[in-house]
Amino acid sequence: MEYKSSKSKDRQSFNDGPKGKHKPKERKQVQVNVGVMVPHGTDLKPLRGKTLLLFTDPDVAAPDLLKQAVEKIGTFIMDMPEGPYVLLYHDCSEVVYVPGSERPFKLSEYKKEVGKPYARITFFICLEKHYKRVDDTSDSDSEIVITTRSTAKFNQADTLRKLVPVVPAVAVEGFHASASVPKKNTTNNADCIVGSDEELDFCDQDSVASSVDSSAEDMFIDDMDPILDRRPSSDLYLPEEDYDSKDALQHRKRLCLSSAEGGDRKSENGFYWTETEKWQSSDEADVEPPLLVFTPNQNPGPQILPNRCSSALQFFQLLFPKSMFQTIAGYTNSYAAKYEERKGKLWNFISQSDMKSYVALVIYMGMFRCSSLSDYWSESQHFSLSFPAKIMSYRKFLSISIVLHLSESREDEKNILKKGTAGYERLGKIQPLYQVIRESCKSYFHPFQNITIVERMVKPQAGTGLKQSLKSRSPNMGFKLFALTDCTCGYTWDFFVYEGKSCASRSEGLSYETVMALVDENMLGSGYKLFVDKFYTSPTLFTDLLDKKVLACGPVWPNRTGYPKSVKNKLLSNAPRGTMRWIRQDKLLFVEWKDSREVQMCSSFHKAYEGDTVQRKVRQDAHRTLEEIPVPAVVLDYSKNMEAVDSSDCVTEHFRAIHKPKKWYQCMFYHFLDIAVENAFIMQELVTKENGHADSAAGRKCFLQSCVT
Repeated sequence: MEYKSSKSKDRQSFNDGPKGKHKPKERKQVQVNVGVMVPHGTDLKPLRGKTLLLFTDPDVAAPDLLKQAVEKIGTFIMDMPEGPYVLLYHDCSEVVYVPGSERPFKLSEYKKEVGKPYARITFFICLEKHYKRVDDTSDSDSEIVITTRSTAKFNQADTLRKLVPVVPAVAVEGFHASASVPKKNTTNNADCIVGSDEELDFCDQDSVASSVDSSAEDMFIDDMDPILDRRPSSDLYLPEEDYDSKDALQHRKRLCLSSAEGGDRKSENGFYWTETEKWQSSDEADVEPPLLVFTPNQNPGPQILPNRCSSALQFFQLLFPKSMFQTIAGYTNSYAAKYEERKGKLWNFISQSDMKSYVALVIYMGMFRCSSLSDYWSESQHFSLSFPAKIMSYRKFLSISIVLHLSESREDEKNILKKGTAGYERLGKIQPLYQVIRESCKSYFHPFQNITIVERMVKPQAGTGLKQSLKSRSPNMGFKLFALTDCTCGYTWDFFVYEGKSCASRSEGLSYETVMALVDENMLGSGYKLFVDKFYTSPTLFTDLLDKKVLACGPVWPNRTGYPKSVKNKLLSNAPRGTMRWIRQDKLLFVEWKDSREVQMCSSFHKAYEGDTVQRKVRQDAHRTLEEIPVPAVVLDYSKNMEAVDSSDCVTEHFRAIHKPKKWYQCMFYHFLDIAVENAFIMQELVTKENGHADSAAGRKCFLQSCVT
């Protein structure tokens, strides 16, 4: 008995609270998601980029959950309008009862009803006046149906070609999301409704430039322009509720009759196409368009004084000047001093020569590749590299890599205060070097006649709002750059960093505005030939380029605005290889050619067919033999010029892979370094050939070795 009583006292001594009683266990909170609903037409639509996590009690009621959601979102949205608000489910119905019952809402019961974990449950808040306005609109007009997200997905998957009725836009108060009429998109022959590009003005500048933040960005990744790649005529489709009516049948009959009788139609961009016109075959003669005289503002090629540059380092310093090393060293010292001060340490200031040594080692690491950064300073007797240790210690190199900075810290702090306003500079942290490299590339070289625009992707490790993706180039996210490149030698003449759709005009489309921003006829001259891919090609662009005395050609999407809609003598899907069709509209030539698949081209300076042929393997009697098949001149010319163009070889790519910089502006620094190195190499090769020393032209590896040593 004494033993039991002593053990009982021992057990009670471990218990907390008075008289050895256990304290009641604290109830664990659960995690749900809360977002914002805004008007969109006569519907409510979730506001992208504003979904937040909310920790709450599992037995919370609807009024308490609404209060917590408003407080949570109000903490992160400074200009959030005054309430009252209502709490909504994802289908835009108000949160009052548990769905399918008359029981008052309780989070735990709702979770059991939907069968989802708490982390996958999302609620939305909406201004009460917006919710009532949408509700009143649906009650007042029985012909208009408010389409929720779930029904929108159903409509997109429908095989019938139907169009959701167009309804007047609803003005949005408080939240500044646009409510313009949706745009029709027919990518891959599927009808869907694409929201306005201005609907995310409420979001801050970083959130709207995320990688894939709308249907428009989805098209962008697929090399399509959300403004230009859509059906030009919406009168061919009727509202869903009237599709099978008698009036609809008569309307379709009238369309068929008018199509059979012929007549002119005008597309949205002002181009006329005549249904009586037919596609021509290769046997029918085409008139060669008048060519513009090539008159560049400067002699094409390197623009440097004779005998000014003789070594590889001198060519490199033309594009990456010595003063820039001192500037970057100063910015790095200023930032590193504050960075180390927060840790209670002192920063050993670096000099201009230290910065040069750092850049030399980065280039060196692109030539000799190791599995890790520390291997370059390995002291192994058999597997060691002596050069890095002679230039700089491993600790010093790593320290510079971490704190490398390209802008003044005080200016960065001022810029951060402007975030969310028109004065905020998104590229402020790279602006000094960014402008120097761009101006240097244009100052010391003038492009030859054939030019193109390419897209490049800089893969970062950091997370920012500037990330984009190239679906056909890389599965990873990165920073997208558009560059104007010379087709003859691959020189990058000009480029810019894409800052996101929120920072670009949407009047003509991103593809149009990108070309117009890079092709500066005042600096280039006239008579240039621009070769672009499907993302850029459009009749509107090529016509406007002709006004600037710039010729253009490239493949084109058949559903792009302005493409000929005539079906007479059109290229058939089962046509034999080498079959071609062409049609000329105004000053533009459109060509369809059958290779392994159909190819559509547009040009402002080619003749339809000039007797060219190309070898292809053709199956005959269970064997494949080489045959000469006809090929349009535009296809041949385009392939020849685009094959010679490739993105600049990245000498720092291996260093970025093993170092994995954490700052986005550091990734941009290494890419700017790539551009400077590659352009310098191209200039040295051209100057050597111009001086009659083509045999003594050094290779790229020798050029890099000369830069490092």
